[in-house]
Amino acid sequence: MLTAIADGIWIDSSPIRILGTALTATMTILRLNDGGLLVHSPLAMSAERRAAIDALGPVRHLYAPNLYHHLSLGDWSATFPAARVHGPRGLTKKRPDLRVDRIHHEQPEPAFADLIDEHPIHGFRLRECALVHRPSGTLVVADLVHNVGRPRDAWTSLYTRAMGFHGRVALSRIIRWTAFSDRAAARQSIDQLLAAPFDKLIVGHGEPLSRGGKQALADAFTWLRPRHG
Repeated sequence: MLTAIADGIWIDSSPIRILGTALTATMTILRLNDGGLLVHSPLAMSAERRAAIDALGPVRHLYAPNLYHHLSLGDWSATFPAARVHGPRGLTKKRPDLRVDRIHHEQPEPAFADLIDEHPIHGFRLRECALVHRPSGTLVVADLVHNVGRPRDAWTSLYTRAMGFHGRVALSRIIRWTAFSDRAAARQSIDQLLAAPFDKLIVGHGEPLSRGGKQALADAFTWLRPRHG
């Protein structure tokens, strides 16, 4: 079911299992200036989901935000063949079945002008590109941070506590330990993102924040400092 987050922004979520944990995945829909839609991190296609999207307007852009949020992209591309597909460098190697029309941020996208800013996170092996929706001051991410709350499932609760993202906006320690190839570059990217105009936050796993998103992101990355020596 679509939920309006701000003027021209909706989200939908679906339960998923990751390493046995019971979490949710989030899809975000942004209305562009021409009335068309950008679908960010598409969830599994269903008749109900398609009908809800169709009621909003024509799907003109499909956005895989990193190297992991792409599992349903092929079905959406087949359903909306005229939609322009955006993805990170390396996605076609991982998914040779996918058509990718544009690599994140490597050339301007006219449909995003004065509406959506792309912020690549350099030095991040997931090759994530965050989006800032200017009119509403909303940051949209996939795996840059999580906000899963306090899960009731026993294993999920245990895992999220051990990984440091239980009950707070944070990044899993597994990702912190393994996914940053260049901490200095990543720190610079995060600082540039924190300078962008946003307060709302939509995450790929968990609940959105209607305010306080910038401070939550800043707090989630206090650990990220370049290693010396």
